[in-house]
Amino acid sequence: MKWVSTGRASLPVPFIDALFAGTAPDGGLYFPDRFEPLPRASLEALASAEVAEIASIVGSHLLRDEISVADLSALVQDALDFPIPLVQITERVWVLELFHGPTAAFKDVGARVQARLLHHFTDGTPLTILVATSGDTGSAVAQAFHGVPDTRVIVLYPEGQVTPVQEAQMASLGDNITAVAVRGTFDDCQRLVKQAFADDDLRAHVWLTPANSINLGRLLPQVFYYFVLARLKTDPIVSVPSGNFGNLTAGLIAKRIGLPVRRFVASTNVNDVVPEYLRSGVYRTRDSVRTVANAMDVGAPSNFERIRALYDDDIDRMRHDIAGASFTDAQIVTEIGDVYRRHGYLLDPHGAVAWLGLQPHLEADPSATGVLLATAHPAKFCEVVEPAIGESLALPPALAAALARPRHSVALEASYPDLVALLRRPSP
Repeated sequence: MKWVSTGRASLPVPFIDALFAGTAPDGGLYFPDRFEPLPRASLEALASAEVAEIASIVGSHLLRDEISVADLSALVQDALDFPIPLVQITERVWVLELFHGPTAAFKDVGARVQARLLHHFTDGTPLTILVATSGDTGSAVAQAFHGVPDTRVIVLYPEGQVTPVQEAQMASLGDNITAVAVRGTFDDCQRLVKQAFADDDLRAHVWLTPANSINLGRLLPQVFYYFVLARLKTDPIVSVPSGNFGNLTAGLIAKRIGLPVRRFVASTNVNDVVPEYLRSGVYRTRDSVRTVANAMDVGAPSNFERIRALYDDDIDRMRHDIAGASFTDAQIVTEIGDVYRRHGYLLDPHGAVAWLGLQPHLEADPSATGVLLATAHPAKFCEVVEPAIGESLALPPALAAALARPRHSVALEASYPDLVALLRRPSP
């Protein structure tokens, strides 16, 4: 399989080139040049497989001829050493819990697999991982790459716009991890990262690789966990809390290679550029707005260009597979409390958005089963969740340990020359 650019102006490349480059020379994002369905026998095996086995089967299908089955199996067994349970909330609603990894967020899946893929393919040349985060990506990447030899990690996050737990997980590790508090928004952080990867002069001096979902190494492992839904033996409606849209992109790839899904719901907070596009046909990026679901505070979602490429920019085909929905802070907070009281299930703000997005579709289709993706442990958002339910939450031990460690962040203006100076500074 080759990997092509959404920009359509770059030549197809093998996976290893896409993995280390992150973005294509034309500025586009890499995605598969074709989507071959999984063999029937593989699909049947997935219905009873554990997560690491799912990752081995699906990963070997996507990366055949790029890495041996034995090497990939060992890699994902090491990376995915935590459960991804499918939990029933009501008769018709299930939740895929993606927050049981070391940083209690779904991004542990992609970050841990990517770290091991890079280590598998690297030749020992010093590598700089550069990533922008609105919260959970940074902590997952920092944890996944902490202590990896010959690797420096620079995490940009918007100052004052991540939770204390998220900041602690990024800024308390030290060693090869540098947390950078940018005086601006997530969109500013993302803009700076994109400028860096488009800067040929910088990249001639610093070997840069992205670690958010613009990189295939982060995106493709997210395809794996969607196949846990094969256990349902039906075609559910799947509601995906969406910010930078990597998670939804992964789900659409899973559907293309054989996962039965009736429809996806792109569920967002008030940063609703994609739901608006699906309604109006007009795509307008804009400055992000801060909300209680901060991982979705994205006004220019990078991965949406991959989704447009998957559908050849045909909005009618896209609308057939994807519905959009957006919700206010008040709706999110109210729903956290209501779901907890009615069903005894505790949602974080992003899971609450996914729950809200799912409900109208289940009402419209009484025969449908619904699945929502729970992307973060509720305790990561105590300041939102506790008032919503009227109870205190106990922090998981790993989160409590992160909060107890001293934090060390580098302050940075939202200035590209300042970022270049930081990146070209020798590692300690």
